[in-house]
Amino acid sequence: MVKPLSFKGDKKVKKRKRTTAEELPSSTYGNDGGGELAPATKYHEVPTTTAEADEDEENTWVSADALLDIAGPTVLVLATSPPTCLACDAMGRVFTSKLENLVDGRPGTAEPHDVRQVWVANRVVGSEGRFTLKGFHGRYLGCDKYGLLFATKEAVSQEETFSIRLADEGKEEGMFEVQTMRETLLSVDGEKEPPEPRGDAKLKKKEAKEGEGEMEKEDREDEDDVEASCRIRIRMQAKFKPKHKVEKAERVRAKISRKELEDEVGRRLEDDEVKKLKKARREGNYHEAMLDVKVKGKHDKFA
Repeated sequence: MVKPLSFKGDKKVKKRKRTTAEELPSSTYGNDGGGELAPATKYHEVPTTTAEADEDEENTWVSADALLDIAGPTVLVLATSPPTCLACDAMGRVFTSKLENLVDGRPGTAEPHDVRQVWVANRVVGSEGRFTLKGFHGRYLGCDKYGLLFATKEAVSQEETFSIRLADEGKEEGMFEVQTMRETLLSVDGEKEPPEPRGDAKLKKKEAKEGEGEMEKEDREDEDDVEASCRIRIRMQAKFKPKHKVEKAERVRAKISRKELEDEVGRRLEDDEVKKLKKARREGNYHEAMLDVKVKGKHDKFA
């Protein structure tokens, strides 16, 4: 038998021995000794640790609600039906990619299934609301003077920076508009197949006037359609969202075992005392509550 090469100093790999049905004692089988395994021995569930649960929660995708939320890996969900997002290939060609990871087809639950759909957002230093978007291949999203999107440049210029702002109030929350250096907006032409992303949409908002003709009304309706195509939902990883970071810090601060509390107090604690101290740790008045418990213990000692 040919064995793989081994070298001095290599660690020996220990093989896992799997327990088969033949190797189990007969007591684990039915009365006849040949039936199915008893329910208690069929499965062995490995309990999920707190660290693993926290890691899973951090890697989930959530929607950005404010400008300050935008950071790290993002997915730019476009206003198409069915939902698509902005993506690029290794050659820097930008296109729309259909989203597959959705709950009931809702864009607000979108998650990427392809690395090409992910853009890493970074805020431009010294600016407010200006970002760069880097693709999976290490090149930045840009828009030329014709409104064509590309992702071919490794360095950042004005064409590779975008102003992101919240969409108009009074409409669906959590929607953003992405503006280029030429004051045009990223949009999508949903009438084409597949939908085509563009960077040349211009918004000209007009107020309705008395005696307005039918032609002007139609023009205004067309502008509303353009505005809808410019609305982008930004999905991001939960661990980069400031609100999530604060909540996680509070949870970590609140975690303390009964043994640690008893060691600090110097005696065994009642259940209500443990609950009181854990609640105080979450709310920020832990030291005052600990002092009260210590004083109460001294009084009980000499009672």
